[in-house]
Amino acid sequence: MKIISKTVLFFCLAFIAPSLHAKENHGSFKSVKVEESEGKMPAIRLINNADGTCTFEKGYIPTLKHASTTTFWSSNKTEDWEKNAHPAPRRQYVVTLKGNIRFKVSDGSTFLIKPGVILLAEDLKGKGHSWEMVHSKSWERLYIPLQDGADDLFVADH
Repeated sequence: MKIISKTVLFFCLAFIAPSLHAKENHGSFKSVKVEESEGKMPAIRLINNADGTCTFEKGYIPTLKHASTTTFWSSNKTEDWEKNAHPAPRRQYVVTLKGNIRFKVSDGSTFLIKPGVILLAEDLKGKGHSWEMVHSKSWERLYIPLQDGADDLFVADH
């Protein structure tokens, strides 16, 4: 199975599906049991420093842990303003399906996101980050916003 398919299947089954089926009668929510697993997906998290600049940290997101999400959407279009420095519009996972994207943070450091690596965008203030496609003509991705105050499940490498 291609890594793209594994990434999409992982997010749809582990993160989205349980949240979409959590409603019971009269709009109340039931608790979803968190599965225990030793698996992990590589991830990079964009965060703000105390002074408002943007940096990143590498880590992972454990598999089969349920994130608090209610929706997602896909995109394969990019606009010029998106390539300029900007903060994330919301806390969200960005799952790359196709393309290689080099992100740049405030101090000039860069990292590469490719299919199979999850981006967690949490740099909500300041100048933010910028990005460019590397050896790619398009960037196909899923945006999966986290609910306010929800655990992002990210575990930083040490």
